[in-house]
This record gives sequence, C-alpha cells and structure tokens, in this order.
Amino acid sequence: MPYKRIYDTIEHIEPLTKGWSEDKKYCVTTTDGRKYLLRITPISRYEARKSLFDMLERVAVLGIPMCIPVEFGICDDGVYSIQSWIDGEDLADVMPRLSDTEKYALGVKAGEILRKMHTIYVPDVKSERPEWGGYFDHTIDERIQKYHECGLRFENDENVLAYLKQNRNLIENRPRCFQHGDFFISNMMLEKGELKIIDFERLYFGDPWEDFIFVMLSAPENPHFTTGQFHGYFNGEPPLEFFKTYAFYIYSSFLPGIYESVSEGIDEINTMLKQTQDILKWFEDIQNPVPKWYLKDFHVQWIDGIPYRTSEPFDFSFLQGYGKVFKVFDNQDSGCICFGVSDGKNKYFIKFAGVKTMRHHQRSHIPDAIDRLKAAVPKYIEMAHPLLIRFIEAKAIGGGYMSVFDWFDGESFSVEIPGLHDKYLALPTDKKISIYERILQFHEYAAGCGYVAVDFNDYSVLYNFDTDELRICDIDFYAKQPYINGLGPSLGDQMLMAPEEFRIAGVLDEITNVYRMGATAFMLFSNYDRLPEAWTLSSELYAVIKKAVSDVKANRQRSIKQLIDEWRAAIIKGYYPREDVF
Repeated sequence: MPYKRIYDTIEHIEPLTKGWSEDKKYCVTTTDGRKYLLRITPISRYEARKSLFDMLERVAVLGIPMCIPVEFGICDDGVYSIQSWIDGEDLADVMPRLSDTEKYALGVKAGEILRKMHTIYVPDVKSERPEWGGYFDHTIDERIQKYHECGLRFENDENVLAYLKQNRNLIENRPRCFQHGDFFISNMMLEKGELKIIDFERLYFGDPWEDFIFVMLSAPENPHFTTGQFHGYFNGEPPLEFFKTYAFYIYSSFLPGIYESVSEGIDEINTMLKQTQDILKWFEDIQNPVPKWYLKDFHVQWIDGIPYRTSEPFDFSFLQGYGKVFKVFDNQDSGCICFGVSDGKNKYFIKFAGVKTMRHHQRSHIPDAIDRLKAAVPKYIEMAHPLLIRFIEAKAIGGGYMSVFDWFDGESFSVEIPGLHDKYLALPTDKKISIYERILQFHEYAAGCGYVAVDFNDYSVLYNFDTDELRICDIDFYAKQPYINGLGPSLGDQMLMAPEEFRIAGVLDEITNVYRMGATAFMLFSNYDRLPEAWTLSSELYAVIKKAVSDVKANRQRSIKQLIDEWRAAIIKGYYPREDVF
C-alpha cells in the first residue's frame, strides 16, 4: 500500500494569526480526527526550512516539551512542515491567574528545559569558524561603529561603552551550542499544567548564556518566573560571572536597538531611548550586575511535587490522611495556607492556620489566624446551602487548626484576573443574569440566617465555565446583624462597600447587604461603572440596581427579598437594553 502523506489527509483547516513569522500557520484536522500545526513557507526558503525541521527533530529527541516535528515536504503553496498540536493557552495569558509560587515553579521548569537544550552539540559549528569570543568581539566592534555613525545618543552611553570595552574577557572561551534564540514567556504555552516551548524560528548557535537575552522583555513584570528560570538552569543560585556576562549581552543589545530605530521614526526612537534608561535602572547604572527584578532570596518548599512557600519549615504530613496535595494557596491575607487534596475518589479544600505564612510571618500572628478560622466554622454550619461550598469538619491538628470542605472545580472571574474576566464578559447575557440571581439567592438565605455579608467580593464567587455551576466561598468574616463597625472601613472590596461600612460605629445590617448586592450587579454588568450608558441591561433593571446603591440608606430596598422581587418584576419586561431608554 503506497505511503500517504499526512498533508494529503487534511480535511479541515483553520488559519492562525498570532506571531511574527513569515510562515502561514494553520490548525488542521486530518481524516482520522487528529489535530496538527501546519506551517507553509515560500519554496525559496526550502533549504532554510529543511534545516530548521532537521534541527527540531534533534531537539525533540531530548524529550523537550514542544511541537514535535512530524512531516516535511513540498506542496502547491511552497514548502510545508507538520508538527504536533499543543492544545493549551499562551503562558502570558495564564500568568495573571497564577500565584507567585506557581510562577516560580514554572520558571524553574523553563530553566531546566533550556539547560537540556543547551546540551546539543552541533557538528555544523565547524572548526574554521572563529571561537565565540573572537566572533562576538567582532560583532561588538561593528555595533559600536554603527552606533557612532548613526548620530543618536542615549544618556550614560559612555558607561555602557566602557563596560563593553573593559569586560571583553567575559566572553573569552565561552562555549557554543544550540540556542532557542527567542526563549521567553511569549514563546511558551501551558497544556494541562505542563510547560511547552514553541517558535524555534530564531534558533542560533552561540554562547548558551546569551540565550537568556530575551528574558529581559518580560522579566520586570514576571520576576518570580524569571528568578525560577535562572534557578532551574543553574540548579540554584547563578554565579556572579553569569550576571556580569548577562549584563554584557544586554548592554551590547542597546546599540543595534538605537541605530536601527533611526530609520523607523521618532516614536521608535523614543521607545528605544526609554528602554535603555529603564534597563540601566535595573543595574543601578551599571553599578550592580544583578538586575533589581532578580529575587535573590526567593525559595520554595514542595509537598507531593507541588511548590509552596511559608516563612518557616513546617510538617504538613497530617494532610496525608486526606490524600495527595494537588494545589496550594500560600498567599492568603487571612494568615492561613490552603490546600487542594485528593484521595483518588474525593477532592477536598483544606484551610490551615498555625504556620507563619509569607504574608503573616510573625509568630504573634498565628493565634489570631487560628481564632478567626475557629470563629468561621459555625457560619458554614448555620448558612449551609447548596450554593455554599460544603463544610465537612474542623479540628485542632499539627499545632494549629484546620477546616475541611468539599473541593469545587470553579474559578474566580475577578477583574484582577484579565483572562478569566474576559471569559466571563463573553458569556451570554442570560448566563450572567443566572450567575447574579444565584448570588442574590444565597444572600437572601444568609440574611434570613441573620448575617451581613462582610468581605463579600468578586473572589467570593467560584464559577465553572463548563458546567455553569456556581459556589459561594470564603464567608469567614460574615457577621451577625446588626454589626457595629468599630474601626472604620470594614473588610472587602471598597467598590462594593456601602457608605456605612466606612464609618466608625456604622450599623451594618440587611440593608447593607442590599447595597453590596447592587454594587455586585454593577460589577457584573458594567465593570463597576455606575453610569447609565455603561449599563448593559434594560433601563428598568438599571433603576432597580441604582436604587439599591443609594448613599441614603433609607432610599434602598429594605431587604434582599424586596431587591429580588423588584429585579424579577423588571426582568419580566425584558432584560436587553433598548435604544434611547435612558
């Protein structure tokens, strides 16, 4: 039976528009239902693309998590390559949803992957080529000459030029190896929790330490990931020589950035001039080779292969009684550390107070955290409801106190998590209304139990985008009403708080809940904006919610039930906005 190319079995093709490559890229599906990445390049680039494909095969043999090269050939549109499909998210989109510890752990993995790639010896690096030091010496000389000729200068350039002149020894005898050539967050993806490396278009053969050059594009915004990358690559703290050499490569990149900007116009010139000054500040104007964003003392501990941070070593072996840890929340402002634990059949959310956390690192904070966790237990029992995460048990353990709940597979769609918030905004209007009405439903019940929703905010709602299920969580600070506000602003998102919550001795009651629920509607339907033109539903619904957030307490609905009744009466008239309704 003659061999049939995968290319010839493609039955569905979807163009991809992301990226800067000259290639045309597609997600394709073959007749057997498999997905692949298809790249098509002009036939004039055949030799270059064949070399790239061959090199990717060498990289893949190492077990590098990447788009695996599958097939290469010629088609009507040019030369094509087919690679395995990564069904994941761009790492840059995922990062805002991760904790600092999770970012660091991914960075460690990225560094380990890069170290493995740098083990590739390339026979094509022939002996007649100059050794790396001589080659890069010549490159620096050319860059300096072109910089002087362009007529543009950046502030403190004399210090940069002096560093490049005085530290050529840093690149002497440096090895040459395979480089990814563009190794930073924008060329990484996350698939089912596993880091994947993509876009090897700029692969190169040079000093392995030079392969960190593009890290600087995302390092200031992602210091935990970048620090982890350095630690993963060096299996610990990088040597000072690395930082000096890294600074050398960064400074050398200033020069082409400046002289190439001249032909691009004033906007690009200003961008590059600003970038040079920003980067010089990282190194304290060349006084310190270790950039400011590097977190020298950031280290993590591990439990069941999951990273976490506390301010002291601690024995969490008692968690084994519930199963294996699969998630840690170590950056809570409650003074607790939380775990997702699975026994293979059931999943649990475990909240523990009794250890110095990173945000509450004084030993004196521990008793307060324990007392708050204990005080929360009766609230989960009294307000037990299908929409509230289910409380299982609580007990003293490990020298502290622990509460155990059912795990719920949901996510917060807080405005502070752009990717998930955008996902929420894309939901159909009827689903958003259903989400809001379930929040109202629980708080009508909570009011009936005599509680005011202190500290309710957009992180208090967990939503499963696949099943449309919702749970309320974190009611630890809900208080019996009337609650007298003793110390000024109460806890929570100030955009949701009623005026009385900002006053000392302010009385918080069910009418305060009405305000929070009204403010929640503005959060959900107009991104907190209370102007009528920002409201995405009908004018009748706007009037109901505007009444709920009146600064004058007496002008609000008198109960959550009244708010619900007025909301439903307005819904009957239709919830879509009409022209000229305001």
